[in-house]
Amino acid sequence: MLRIAMLTSGGDCQALNVAMRGVAKTLYKNVEEVEIYGMMDGYKGLMYKNYRLLEEKDFSGILTQGGTILGTSRTPFKTIEEPDAEGNNKIELMIQTYKDLKLDCLVVLGGNGSHKTANLLSQKGLNVITLPKTIDNDLYGTDMSFGFQSAIDIAANTIDCIHTTAASHSRVFIVELMGHKTGWLTLYAGMAGGADIILIPEIPYSIDVVVSAIKQRKETGKKFTIIAVAEGAITKEESELSKKELKKLRLEESKKYPSAAYKLGALISDATGQEVRVTVPGHVQRGGQPNAYDRVLATRLGVKGAELIMKENYGLMPCVRNNQIETISLSEVAGKTRMVEPDADIITQAREIGLCLGD
Repeated sequence: MLRIAMLTSGGDCQALNVAMRGVAKTLYKNVEEVEIYGMMDGYKGLMYKNYRLLEEKDFSGILTQGGTILGTSRTPFKTIEEPDAEGNNKIELMIQTYKDLKLDCLVVLGGNGSHKTANLLSQKGLNVITLPKTIDNDLYGTDMSFGFQSAIDIAANTIDCIHTTAASHSRVFIVELMGHKTGWLTLYAGMAGGADIILIPEIPYSIDVVVSAIKQRKETGKKFTIIAVAEGAITKEESELSKKELKKLRLEESKKYPSAAYKLGALISDATGQEVRVTVPGHVQRGGQPNAYDRVLATRLGVKGAELIMKENYGLMPCVRNNQIETISLSEVAGKTRMVEPDADIITQAREIGLCLGD
């Protein structure tokens, strides 16, 4: 009897259900006896024995379903080794659940923080396989994470819809997209949606450069400007601050501005006199059905995960490299972030078509 458990941790995204379906269908097809346990609400389910034994029918009809049938929660890695409210060791609780269920493997679907915890559990002796999910596409070791392409579609559609109203009213529109540390989503969606200015965390911006780009467009007869900005975008001045100083500044600014986009909007309005409107699609970017690309990608990654389990090859994450499904060790993935390199081809190409990146 093969016994595995699956959990989804951190922020939800499209295709989580698809990836779990890929694992399950492969195991049901190739293993004579298999039990699959679903840990409810992420690592909390593993800690507090909140789970259910899944049946083959549970994986039918979920190919197009967004979110996660198991529920999810955030269990910050920075506090993972601190006692819970009852004084219990969180890691020991997880290990005990694993042992009580006599599991052969734990499958974790998550992003950066989730992979840190998964790697820690692997180092503690548990058999762990992970699958790369995040709409930010910032998980180290893989060219693509499932959820990313679906989020791009939603974000790009938001920018598409803004075009008509921006043109009608001759305004500056700022669309704030998800991405605290990296700008993959904003960069791709901004290019796909025809934004005029794209601001991402990896390339600190100058408000003077942004204002100059807006004025230049106006001088050439273009009466509106669309700016795609990542929620974690920072100015050049802010980039010189320490993490502690920047955190303090953000706290002070939050009393006046709900987010970075509203601060940017105020600066632009003061400098240009133009009307500025801010749109924040927020969690809409995580929601809805996975697109066709993510359904295929998540299925392929899920199948690879199941193959690793059947071969008893643990401590790995299936990943995408040059459109091939390969593997990388959890120790290589954990604690690293895949950033947009300022000299990457896509950045060069964005500049070549006249996009302003604020620097």
